[in-house]
Amino acid sequence: MRAWLAALLLTVSTPSLAASRVVSLSPALSEMVVELGAADLLVGRLDAGEPLPELAGVPSVGRYGQLDMERLLSLQPDLLLLWPGSVGVAQREQLRRLNIPTYIGEPHSLDQLADQVEGLAVALDRPQRGHKLAAQLRQRLAGLRDRYRRDKPLRVFYQVWDQPLYTIGGGQIISDALAVCGASNVFDDLKLPAPQVGIESVLQRNPEVIIAGTQAQLDAWKAWPQIDAVKHGRLLLLADKGLERPSGQMLEATARLCEQLRD
Repeated sequence: MRAWLAALLLTVSTPSLAASRVVSLSPALSEMVVELGAADLLVGRLDAGEPLPELAGVPSVGRYGQLDMERLLSLQPDLLLLWPGSVGVAQREQLRRLNIPTYIGEPHSLDQLADQVEGLAVALDRPQRGHKLAAQLRQRLAGLRDRYRRDKPLRVFYQVWDQPLYTIGGGQIISDALAVCGASNVFDDLKLPAPQVGIESVLQRNPEVIIAGTQAQLDAWKAWPQIDAVKHGRLLLLADKGLERPSGQMLEATARLCEQLRD
């Protein structure tokens, strides 16, 4: 197993049997469990909007930053799936002290996402399914890179929120999705996952494309016609929220992003 992949599977004790009662504290990891054909193992999940049909009957253990620890313990999990940002620092420490085997997944690139599929599949005792799905993802990723490669990457500002103004940093997986599409994140030098920035810094970096989640956010940029993206009418409404959930479906969301950027 690759060193990076092995490091993702952190167990505080070694289970003698394969996990049979899994609680997922990450919507993306919950989706990945479904993609690996292991939804039957899930006894609890973190809420985040409308779940996949396969997850509709799985009990909730809370929302982002609001984990119901009593509810979680009542489910008697033998494996936790954790994305660090979904649980507060204090509750992460509580979880650590419980000595429940824990898989931690936080991919920073699409290549790492494919590795994570294999790592999670091992933890769920679905190694063959994981190998097959990861191979499909890597093949799709290679095809996207070949198809959308540019000699000069397109400069993109990806807006997460407007008041205050947030974007994505270079270590965020969406930044890598932009690179796959032949684009570059104008704030890829910032290493925080979601750094706060100012209007002045966006003006200085002068993106050729601005991507945002609502039309109102895009329309607000028309107040600065000197930005190349505004000047040439390249204000793109994010077509697919799947881009913000790093599970297997993110590759198809990336493909749709690539098509938007090519138009």
